[in-house]
Amino acid sequence: MASRVLATTLVPPTKLSINKPSYSGSGSALSLSFNVSAKSNGNSVSPRRNIKCKALGESSQQPSFDQTVYNGAYGPWTVDPSDVREVILYRSGLVTAAASFIAAASVAFVPTDSLFGEIIKQNIDLFYTLGAAGLGLSLILIHIYVTEIKRTLQALWVLGVMGSFATYTTLARPAGENLVQYVIDHPTAVWFVGSLFAALTGLVFKEGLCYGKLEASILTFIIPSVLLGHLSGLMDDGVKLSLLGSWMVLFVIFAGRKFTQPIKDDIGDKSVFMFNALSEDEKKALIEKLEQQN
Repeated sequence: MASRVLATTLVPPTKLSINKPSYSGSGSALSLSFNVSAKSNGNSVSPRRNIKCKALGESSQQPSFDQTVYNGAYGPWTVDPSDVREVILYRSGLVTAAASFIAAASVAFVPTDSLFGEIIKQNIDLFYTLGAAGLGLSLILIHIYVTEIKRTLQALWVLGVMGSFATYTTLARPAGENLVQYVIDHPTAVWFVGSLFAALTGLVFKEGLCYGKLEASILTFIIPSVLLGHLSGLMDDGVKLSLLGSWMVLFVIFAGRKFTQPIKDDIGDKSVFMFNALSEDEKKALIEKLEQQN
């Protein structure tokens, strides 16, 4: 015990020296740093240590997407991550539909005895299925203010898928043909698959009407013209091939140009969709509030 007391009295007191802290950064992210050293009788007994502290505000944790507040018909709204995901998936569905259609339709322009043409013919039903799936995804995520119109396009897609499946299983497959070739050889089969393309026509019509896209507006007329011309037998094969080629080019342009639009364009006025999701009582209360503000 005495030795411990003696040792304690003989050890000189240690002083901590903390120099003036320095600050760096701005806004919500602030970094604080200072040096700490221990000294005994003026002699440094421990190395200088640099300690840094960083404060993070709420905004530093926010994702990097558009935080602009837009004024809608029923109040302000912003773009959130789920909106971005929906728009990207919507556009990806269109790209899938366009790429699949180009692959399937290209068989009409390549020699049938070529390797490329043979590969396309062997997988043409796969391309048809992928294209239908991509279109279906886009129709699920499309933003249309009038719900009834959206449901109609989706119903047409469902009918087209069911008709395509029935045509393949009951007519094309027993005949030893793929679905596309069967429709080409039997124009009346357009009645079974046509509603799928009617849904596509409705989608491009909406795009042309809302955004003034020329290629979408032209597709609105080309798609039904090709199908009705083939169904009726009144259209010459040369004309059909010309329109089909135009369809392919315009579809690629249309799908590609979707990615040049701002995300908010495909969202539309988000406040309208938020309003439609409210109950009737909530809608009345909101309308009364807006009328009082005006």
